[in-house]
Amino acid sequence: MKPAIAVHGALLAAIALSAMSGAAHAADPYPSKPLTLVIGFPPGGGADQVGRVYANALARQLKQPVVVENRPGAGSTIGASLAARAAADGYTLYLGNSSVMGSDSALYKVDYTPDNFVPVAQLTTGPMVLIANAKLGLKSVQDLIDRARSKPGSINVASSGNGVITHLAAVEFMTLANVKLMHIPFKGGAAAAQSVAAGDTDISFATAPSAKSVIDTGKVVALAVTSGQPSRLLPYPTIAQTVPGYDVSNWWGIFAPKGTPPQVLDTLFKASNDVLALADVQQGMAAGYEEVTPSASLAAFGEYARKEGSKGLRLAKESQETAN
Repeated sequence: MKPAIAVHGALLAAIALSAMSGAAHAADPYPSKPLTLVIGFPPGGGADQVGRVYANALARQLKQPVVVENRPGAGSTIGASLAARAAADGYTLYLGNSSVMGSDSALYKVDYTPDNFVPVAQLTTGPMVLIANAKLGLKSVQDLIDRARSKPGSINVASSGNGVITHLAAVEFMTLANVKLMHIPFKGGAAAAQSVAAGDTDISFATAPSAKSVIDTGKVVALAVTSGQPSRLLPYPTIAQTVPGYDVSNWWGIFAPKGTPPQVLDTLFKASNDVLALADVQQGMAAGYEEVTPSASLAAFGEYARKEGSKGLRLAKESQETAN
């Protein structure tokens, strides 16, 4: 019996040691190891710039490395899927926008829903710019509406692809302004904007960096920004001044997998807002015409993200009627 008792005692000691080790591990303060920020777009683009400015500042704030992992493809859904399936421990974050909260499910076969993510903190808002080829002689949004109504379908609009934000902005414009435009998709925003400059297409709801690159050539004019309110970074009128209710802007925020502990979410939210208050972060975002727009609270960003997601889903469904 004594050997059995010895074995039994050794087993209890091992269990106790394991429990103590687990408790000590569970007590590790967050974060205690490097974080990963998944971006569903390739390096060098607007999303990548926002993500890297944020990641570098967050690393300083949390005193842990934040590794940027670019997973482009399928309209950013490859990266979103990876983040949705990650461990819900706060060490894998996702840079997303309204698409992950709604329109992805209408445009792609995805293995996640908005419920697979927890909105953590909004980072920026970036309005697009409605641009037109200078030779058209358009001077305002009203000029465009009048021209489009006089000859329905005669004005074509370039976008960076079917169902993406530059296409959705055109869809909303057609609905609210009661005009018909011919949609022509390109593989990327830069190509779409350059087509307007070349005169191959007439107008585009372009991201600000793409728009500015062709406005500066003199071959393109800026008619308005797409945000409901004037932009501090882009000195153009708003479409809403002519088309009441129009408000389509791209925005970026941080998301975590569903089930991430509340205390971790609180830490991430506070750290995110702290870095957004830094001058170098605001300057880094502004370089890409992104305006820093911190959330008032976790709940406030959650409400905003879901509302924007519903709007994106509606526009994505409507965009299928004009997809080419």
